[in-house]
Amino acid sequence: MELRKEIRRFFLEEDGIGVVEVILILVVIIGLIIIFKKQLTALVNNTFSNITNKAGKL
Repeated sequence: MELRKEIRRFFLEEDGIGVVEVILILVVIIGLIIIFKKQLTALVNNTFSNITNKAGKL
């Protein structure tokens, strides 16, 4: 519950961050995801394949 309060307080605080900054950060993150989509997809698929294979050995 304490973590929720801190996260909520962080987002409601208006001292250092504005809506424009949050939008710019999201645009950059989405741009990076689009640029590296192929590599991210391969990484996630390999990770889940490894998890599946090792879970079958248990």
